Amino acid sequence: MMTDSIQRFIASRGYPRFELRAALIDMDGTLYDSMPRHAEAWRRMMLTVGVDLPVEEYFLHEGRTGSATIRLLMERYAGRVPDDDEIRELYRLKTEFFASMPEVSVMPGAADMLRQLQQSGVKRVLVTGSGQSSLIDRLDSDFPGAFAPDMRITALHTRRGKPAPDPYLAALDLAGVEPWQALVIENAPLGVASGAAAGVAVAGITTGPVPQSALADAGATATFPSMAAFAASLPALLRDFAPE
Repeated sequence: MMTDSIQRFIASRGYPRFELRAALIDMDGTLYDSMPRHAEAWRRMMLTVGVDLPVEEYFLHEGRTGSATIRLLMERYAGRVPDDDEIRELYRLKTEFFASMPEVSVMPGAADMLRQLQQSGVKRVLVTGSGQSSLIDRLDSDFPGAFAPDMRITALHTRRGKPAPDPYLAALDLAGVEPWQALVIENAPLGVASGAAAGVAVAGITTGPVPQSALADAGATATFPSMAAFAASLPALLRDFAPE
């Protein structure tokens, strides 16, 4: 159970207690079932430089900023270091490929999860490595009131992206809470590692080909087989760890 996992987390970190005052929430693959399209857009982008990789490769880089992903892919598979102009052009292509695909759907269970957090008065901070506006601009219509405009950390807000702790440290500052007063909600190993490095408990949720074991290995406090399963566990979490 998540409650037992949180208790072990508190003991391992030496925290005084755990209070669920803020939820720090990833976007792609967590709120939206967008990763298959992102992966295909990355694949098409790399084809323009003569590199053809299995689409599954791109799931492993989920959570990085666009520029960091391009730099890593180009160095590893194209054998060269792209300059800033090429990085911008490649990211433009990737963004165009993504925009040309069918609209992505909301992840099943995401709306229920956010509704419970809102009704319980838990602060919500969006923490995404994306800089694309296509989904960020949909947040207000898909999840009304879930994320205030000033409670969003994107690729534009931190110099280092996931798996560095910077995005989640920035989210803690935005929410005005300590690490033991927040929960990270993530679906990708790099994002899980980022949250864990920031000292925050992490709910790792499988929503694609990455198995729960990979999320646990990355540092997840507890793992779930789907967003719907996590949403079903929230009532107990909100009850057991309500702020004093």
